[in-house]
Amino acid sequence: MTTLAPASPHRPATAVADAATWTTADTLKGMHVDADTGLLDDELAARQTRSGPNAVCSHRARLLPALGHQLASPLLGLLLLAAVVSAVVGERGGAATIAVVVVLSVGLGFGNEYRAEKAAEALHDQVRHTTVVLREGRRQEVDVVTLVPGDLVDVGLGDVVPADLRLLTVTGLECDESVLTGESVPAVKGTDPVPAGTPLAELTACALMGTVVAAGRGHGVVVATGARTEFGGVAVGLGTHPLDTRFQVGLRSFSALLAWVAVVLTSAVLVLNTALGRPLLDAVLFSLAIAVGITPQLLPAVVSSSLAAGSRRLTRRHVLVKRLVCIEDLGDVDVLLTDKTGTLTEGRPVFLRAVPAADDVPGADGPGDVLRWGLRATEGDGTGGNALDRALWAARTGSEDDAVRLGQLPFDHDRQLGSALVRTSDGACTVVTKGAPEVVLARCSQVPAGVAEALAAEFAAGNRVVAVATREVPVGHPLGLADEHGLRLRGLLVATDPPKDDAAASLARLADLGITVKVVTGDAAPVAVHVCRQLGLGGVVLTGTDLELLDDDALAAALPGTDVFARVSPRDKARIVAAQRRTGGGVAFLGDGVNDALALHGADVGISVATATDVAQDAADVILLEKDLGVLADGVVEGRRIFANTIKYVLMGTSSNVGNMASAAGASLFLGFLPMLPSQILLNNLLYDTSQLAIPTDHADEEQVRRPAHWDIAFIRRFMLVFGPLSSLFDALTFVVLLTVLHAGPPEFRTGWFVESLATQTLVVLAIRTRRVPFWRSRPSLPLVLAAVGVVAVGAVLPATPLARSLGFTPLPVLYHLVLVGFVVGYLVLIEVGKLAFYATARRSSPVRPRDPHRHLRRRAARFSSTTRRPRPPA
Repeated sequence: MTTLAPASPHRPATAVADAATWTTADTLKGMHVDADTGLLDDELAARQTRSGPNAVCSHRARLLPALGHQLASPLLGLLLLAAVVSAVVGERGGAATIAVVVVLSVGLGFGNEYRAEKAAEALHDQVRHTTVVLREGRRQEVDVVTLVPGDLVDVGLGDVVPADLRLLTVTGLECDESVLTGESVPAVKGTDPVPAGTPLAELTACALMGTVVAAGRGHGVVVATGARTEFGGVAVGLGTHPLDTRFQVGLRSFSALLAWVAVVLTSAVLVLNTALGRPLLDAVLFSLAIAVGITPQLLPAVVSSSLAAGSRRLTRRHVLVKRLVCIEDLGDVDVLLTDKTGTLTEGRPVFLRAVPAADDVPGADGPGDVLRWGLRATEGDGTGGNALDRALWAARTGSEDDAVRLGQLPFDHDRQLGSALVRTSDGACTVVTKGAPEVVLARCSQVPAGVAEALAAEFAAGNRVVAVATREVPVGHPLGLADEHGLRLRGLLVATDPPKDDAAASLARLADLGITVKVVTGDAAPVAVHVCRQLGLGGVVLTGTDLELLDDDALAAALPGTDVFARVSPRDKARIVAAQRRTGGGVAFLGDGVNDALALHGADVGISVATATDVAQDAADVILLEKDLGVLADGVVEGRRIFANTIKYVLMGTSSNVGNMASAAGASLFLGFLPMLPSQILLNNLLYDTSQLAIPTDHADEEQVRRPAHWDIAFIRRFMLVFGPLSSLFDALTFVVLLTVLHAGPPEFRTGWFVESLATQTLVVLAIRTRRVPFWRSRPSLPLVLAAVGVVAVGAVLPATPLARSLGFTPLPVLYHLVLVGFVVGYLVLIEVGKLAFYATARRSSPVRPRDPHRHLRRRAARFSSTTRRPRPPA
């Protein structure tokens, strides 16, 4: 996720600064727009042509930058230097071979990176943000990219302001402008013009693009779009890149390990060959070839291929990844913090009943009256708003309410309530407040007896409850926050939101994947605990009030034993995420509201859904097209499969590459000639790496996706120190056969070792790719088998082709090929024996796994085994 640096608060964009000084009437006149109809279609098309799309930047796959990334590789510089030196000293064949290696390596890397960029572009294009705009006299929902100066736009709680707006009307509007001004407190907005030269942070008459509506709602006219907005000016001039993911950090550590090995080995080779009186040029070229041979040149290509293929598979599973490199981090997750509504529950509350506050008092409100008061405090007419409000509207019976709404204080997550000012048919003006029961009751002058018991009973049953209270005010009284005190309780509105049929099975699947699920919700603690216990989750709970009493260290200590966080604020959620990250492991947060944005941004992987608010989608790394934990589990498995395949290539590079180059370095000290020409080393490395491009298609064993996989440089180093020498051992046996049995001269020796080293280091992937016995208990993918066998065949046939002479090869006798088959079989058998010993030692040195804490989830899932799960899309 990219974080923009705050802009200077004293340099507002000219358009919005000018508009802030105008009256609302002058603004409409200056923008040539009618307040009642908005822009007409003809004028809209003309303005879109002039202003272009309302976008700061867009992700587009571009040929030249992708090619530039390949050409900027330091390895490429080494290769080109070796080619130039070879050509200057008359080694035209070697120079030509190196040139071919360069072209093929750059071409393969460029092709894979460009395909990955195209995949990212396709994902980016599927993420759409919309806003409500007045055009042709009617309000309609449009893509924010189509906005133009003069459009009349509505914004409400949770919306990301889609352009720079001069506000025309507001109702309790507050905007979080920290992305631009650095101010953490939301700015209160109005419609009065401000003096010229007012700093950006004090442009109260304007709502700025990229800021978030923290409270209330507003209606304004667009005065600037795209790069001409204040936000656009900052974003375009920034030029930074997103922070590295955990996977990228691990990849960098691995590259540092190989660089260290390459420097040590090549320096030793250069010094020793020079000391032995070898020609300096030959020693330099050979050392450069060793350095290139150790380095897995196509690792970026393998990674990008895996990511691009993985993103396509995830899309078919209804998972969109906004940044491809986040796929591995998704597989790295071992703690998931998630909301409850719509994830564990159906997300469609059903109204059950209204409970009057004092039903035993003559003339008191009945259930219908309580519901009517509650509806008066909701926004809209039941077609919008939150799910609970829609459930209340659906339960309405009887004639239309004749009360007129005069003002509104929209619900926000800090107050945990919302209010409306209404005038009833008798002319009385009343403030109606609706919200969290404990908050509303605390603001009432008196709470009737029995209400606390009734509320506790509803919570114990797992029902959702809101309280409704009123206060009489004089006619003409302006609605304000102070009116939400001294209230008279009218009653409770009760609804239920049952668990999803497949929620228990999804939780059990996540548990099988080693992921601990914790619920973070704004609901009351008894309700959240009731639902969690129904699904087999634990019931240890901390509330927002409890969190206020804990410092960060105490919170981190409490996390392992806590299952539910209830009645938490947006800042509480962010604290929980930060504390969980301190305990280690990968942390994911799943949320869909503006109150989730801070937590989404702070998590290792922020996960939102396609129906989420714009601010939640902006803060997320991953978007689920279905709000279903089963879909998320699919994404986790795919992330781990991609990581597993990447590690396969890494282990290959640190064993066979290092082993072969160590053999070459050692042989050069005892032979009277170079054991392999620099150009042959490079060709060998290119053919080998080409075969590994099929690794992204490979299958992953169950144990490779069962638990989160992290970069472990110490493990990779141990693997290199064990399997690298095994590769060198068979190289040494090859040297003995070539020198003593076949009495090979330099061309025969180089050809024989080229074929043997290529065969062993290429085919060994079939064994190293799994901890199991290959083919019998773990089958590689067909493309991987064909690629490995195909490259070995090319290496065996190459010395017999017309290209052999220019490459420094010579035909080999049949006897050698028979010996080679024996060597390959023996090598693979030795690798299997080495695997058994290596992984047995690794298991003994690892800590004992704790008792499975999720057995209860599997038992609970069994009760839902007869439920038909939602069918998955075809792979």
